[in-house]
Amino acid sequence: MKNKKYILLLIASLLVVIILGVTYAWLIQTVNGNKIQAMRVGTFKLSLEEGNSLSLPSSEFMSDEDGLKQDGFTFSVANTGKFTGSYSVYLDDDSINSDQTRLDDKYIKYNLEVNGTKGNSVALNNRKIYEGTLTKGKTDDFILRIWLNKDVNGDIGGQVFKVKLRIEVNQEITPTPVAEKLLAGVGSNGSIDTSDSEQTFITGTNPNNYIWYSGKLWRAVSIDTSDNSVKLITQWGITAIPYTSNRKSDFKGSYVEEWLNNTSTDGFLGSLREPEKFIKMDSVWNATITTETSKPPKTTLVTDAVGMINLYEYTMSHINVDISTGYLNNKLWWYLLNSANSIKWQTLDQNGNVNLDNSYSYAVRPSINLQSNIKIVSGTGTSDNPYRLEGDDDKNLSGTLLSTRYSGEYISFGIGENNLYRIVSHENGNGTKITSDIPLREKGQFDSMAFDTNLSVNYSTDITIGSFLNNAFLTSLKFISSDQVKMIEDSTTWYLGTISANDNPNNIKNSNDKISLKIGMLRLGELMACQQSYSLPENPSFRLLTPYSTTEIRDIGGSGDSYYDSPSIQRGIRPAMNLKSNVVITGGDGTKSNPFTIKLNN
Repeated sequence: MKNKKYILLLIASLLVVIILGVTYAWLIQTVNGNKIQAMRVGTFKLSLEEGNSLSLPSSEFMSDEDGLKQDGFTFSVANTGKFTGSYSVYLDDDSINSDQTRLDDKYIKYNLEVNGTKGNSVALNNRKIYEGTLTKGKTDDFILRIWLNKDVNGDIGGQVFKVKLRIEVNQEITPTPVAEKLLAGVGSNGSIDTSDSEQTFITGTNPNNYIWYSGKLWRAVSIDTSDNSVKLITQWGITAIPYTSNRKSDFKGSYVEEWLNNTSTDGFLGSLREPEKFIKMDSVWNATITTETSKPPKTTLVTDAVGMINLYEYTMSHINVDISTGYLNNKLWWYLLNSANSIKWQTLDQNGNVNLDNSYSYAVRPSINLQSNIKIVSGTGTSDNPYRLEGDDDKNLSGTLLSTRYSGEYISFGIGENNLYRIVSHENGNGTKITSDIPLREKGQFDSMAFDTNLSVNYSTDITIGSFLNNAFLTSLKFISSDQVKMIEDSTTWYLGTISANDNPNNIKNSNDKISLKIGMLRLGELMACQQSYSLPENPSFRLLTPYSTTEIRDIGGSGDSYYDSPSIQRGIRPAMNLKSNVVITGGDGTKSNPFTIKLNN
């Protein structure tokens, strides 16, 4: 069945007008006195409660705490059809008078409560305020609260904020094999290339080929014409590690291959959800040495569940566009599968150009092949609404132990602008290791700190950053709440082994260099120990726990690669901790737009 897109424009009681005068009075407008109780489009129904309107009793700027005390505006979206459908909720600008000045969005903050879960209160910097999917017969209930953000200063006298709610519905998504969905079209910023008889490639600047699977955002690269399996690559680096020892460049036997196919809690394959069900475990990877962008001969083939893409596959992804604008160029440094010669491997830089190296540690973007029977059940393939896979599209997870979830999934944890964390692993058994999504910030600026002003490279509470994380970070209540502190294990093991240019990061737990503390940081070669975005104003470098030598400590640079420098140099701080085994999920689906909310289950 073809997807159909519908747009509902709700004007009447959903039309909110906030006029900011000398007294900052809040006014609600109802158009022509009409009330809309319900509207139906296809098999989706949107309902509004009679007489409900946004009531903002305060005439001043509000704190988040006060903003959340408002009754808010109530509405619901129901799927009355036979199949799963996806939809998005927007707050669009409505027209204002020519003599009026529109208020900048930065002064507005809102909270959208979904099915009883309030989630995060955020600034109105994105007019899409929610996206979700509904299976047949299900309903999502919402409460929208809006207030003036007290953390933003400025003269706003006489300015007007006027918006209307819009619901976009992508109706009735019949479960469709991934290859079939992609071949049907990848949007206006992408195309399908069939010039290779063995692989059909997706190419372009930003095709609709985003897929969310097992806590990670992926891009679909190609379709195997022999079996319709689909090759994926992660959108971001999942870790950064040395490629191999003694300047050998073969993928087979490299540290990277070992990490990618490690089935333990520390390895990438071990972090995936039911890999035997979703991916081709006997995938064949062409690791032939070459610097040519044309299709390489099948001289060196490696059979693994997880690999990386090679230079030819990367080239085909931007065959019709400029290399710098191709969709696989994520502005970070990362490894390709095939090397250039016997001693140098190939990497891609921020501009998408190929480089040769044999010394630094770069980002690893794992690649897998989805089985041909895997189906898409929701989503539109965009970054904001990626395709979701049948069997990995969990709903109603309230009461589920966090320890059963997957590396990379997002958690609402922390305070204010530091309120997003990600699952790392479950290396301490029944608990859940998490880390902040990005380094710590205060008032929009990234914090930085020396690893140790006394030049120690050994993490403990006696060094600068270890003392901060295990004291002020926990007690100041600027970064996490007192209730969240209670969720953290008092003492877990942190592995501190040194990793120089030729050392294997997969062996770090064999070292006797370790310490037991409440708060630590990620180590080199660990899941999530890389840059997970390039949408920040400036990607800050952040510290790792791992020494490079007796005088230098490892970092992850702003481009995703790992380097090393003096412990006295200030870098970003990305805390990590282990949550207790009785932490449970109360809401959310683990995506960035709808992170898990959690509590301690006593």
